[in-house]
Amino acid sequence: MNTCGPSSNTICSISNANTAAPSHLTPEATLGRHLARRLVEIGVSDVFTVPGDFNLALLDHFVAEPELNLIGCCNELNAGYAADGYARSRGVGACAVTFTVGGLSVLNAIAGAYSENLPVICIVGGPNSNDHGTNRILHHTVGLPDFSQELRCFQTVTCYQAVVSILEDAHELIDEAISTALRESKPVYISIACNLSTIPHPTFSREPVPFSLTPKLSNKLALEAAVEAAAVFLHKAVKPVMVGGPKMRVAKASEAFVELADASGYALAAMPSAKGLVPEHHPHFIGTYWGAVSTAFCAEIVESADAYIFAGPIFTDLSSVGYSLLLKKEKAIILQPNRVVIGSGPAFSGVLMKDFLSALAKKIQINNTAHVNYSRIFVPHGHPLRCAPKESLRVNILYKHVQNMLSGETTVLVEAGDSWFNCQKLKLPEGCGYEFQMQYGSIGWSVGATLGYAQADPEKRVLAFIGDGSFQMTVQDISTMIRCEQKSIIFLINNGGYTVEVEIHDGPYNVIKNWNYTALVDAIHNGEGKCWTTKVFCEEELVNAIQTATGPQKDSLCFIEVIVHKDDTSKEVLEFGSRVAAANGRPPNPQ
Repeated sequence: MNTCGPSSNTICSISNANTAAPSHLTPEATLGRHLARRLVEIGVSDVFTVPGDFNLALLDHFVAEPELNLIGCCNELNAGYAADGYARSRGVGACAVTFTVGGLSVLNAIAGAYSENLPVICIVGGPNSNDHGTNRILHHTVGLPDFSQELRCFQTVTCYQAVVSILEDAHELIDEAISTALRESKPVYISIACNLSTIPHPTFSREPVPFSLTPKLSNKLALEAAVEAAAVFLHKAVKPVMVGGPKMRVAKASEAFVELADASGYALAAMPSAKGLVPEHHPHFIGTYWGAVSTAFCAEIVESADAYIFAGPIFTDLSSVGYSLLLKKEKAIILQPNRVVIGSGPAFSGVLMKDFLSALAKKIQINNTAHVNYSRIFVPHGHPLRCAPKESLRVNILYKHVQNMLSGETTVLVEAGDSWFNCQKLKLPEGCGYEFQMQYGSIGWSVGATLGYAQADPEKRVLAFIGDGSFQMTVQDISTMIRCEQKSIIFLINNGGYTVEVEIHDGPYNVIKNWNYTALVDAIHNGEGKCWTTKVFCEEELVNAIQTATGPQKDSLCFIEVIVHKDDTSKEVLEFGSRVAAANGRPPNPQ
């Protein structure tokens, strides 16, 4: 056994029951083993955890499950981020922490998973069932006899909450929580009273009935009507385009999106948070549509179109660059996972996005005008000027070399900041993954997410791009990556502060204490496990570092600290910063 390792309809917290176990039950017929088996059954083979006295007995039963691996993290926040990263690869993730002090620490990560539509099973070891309703004050609480503070916090960032304090209800509550997470593609909260997980009970004496989630189906008549209306709408257009959005993931509609692109001949683009969901090797792919900071010539084609299909968009102040998108509602077909809205006219509910796209592909007429126009105006990207020998490394040179590292065996994982904009310009080859947390944008997310993603898919090498400010938030779990023998390559972009914040609103609070990050990782490594580090100041050193990381050290965790000037930013972050600052600084409307 490797020891490395918004609101709910149902909340159940019931008083203590008789917990004496019948003598004929086996030690495996316990709540703890049942929950462990359920996690394995849905595809979770790793649970990210921090031990605490309320969850220790439960963790014993997780350890006893031969197909479940416990990965001890340095703090609960990183455990939650790791479950987020794991869910991005496996489709579901899980973390286990202790009551309140652990639960409230992991809460921020669970909120991020909620914003990104990721099914994460958040398990909390709760108080002894005998303490519910007794007016006692317990440790790890805020000093009140009411134990519901943690639950009330989780109600806003999970789609279901189950508080298990009686064995007879545990099977039903756990199954309903897990089923809801998978069905809604959102996190759920499961609290297990600390004295219940070890007691055999008849409800756990047999192998659990396998999960059988009822598949979602489109309303046939609504689907036919939506496709007919969309076809009429699009066939009137001269230069229609397609734009993929982040909710394509939860709708499982990426293949259907490509099916329509192939059938229609339309130019296709991706919103920034959908990078990785739209195939960039497709012959009609034109880039990232991000308003004023779009990749070259993409915004011009999208915003000049007379019809556009947006599949699963989320329009926020960030994705719209301070509400500056030049789009018109009457030109748009907006697809959500189970709803279609056509222009300013009809809306069709009960229509699944993937069904709509596939059905429309069989009815659409070919029109490649937008892509022909793009080909006409497109000018190939220029190459950055070569650095002089020993000249200080520039960011555009860094990403030129990163582009050559990408393959179907890599995944790019990007931290909030200027890396968002630089990595958007990378061209992803077929099979190359791409992950970042745009909606929630919690800095420090990427360390835990790298841990989780790499654990979920060890066949892919994660290339993580993390700013120095973000890294200071969550650096500790580099140690967990080493302990788990992961082989990610982390590029630490050391530019001396919160650069993206500087471009939005500068001040002394954006300057941080510089660390010797390479020496810090060496100290964490401490000679145990496989870890290789280096610090690069110029292009020659970068080239040597990449050759070493992908050659002799390909089976090690590699940490490359890249020293760049504090003002060496992409032109996109300069534009983005000024527009977001203008949006944030709008004066109050007149009363």
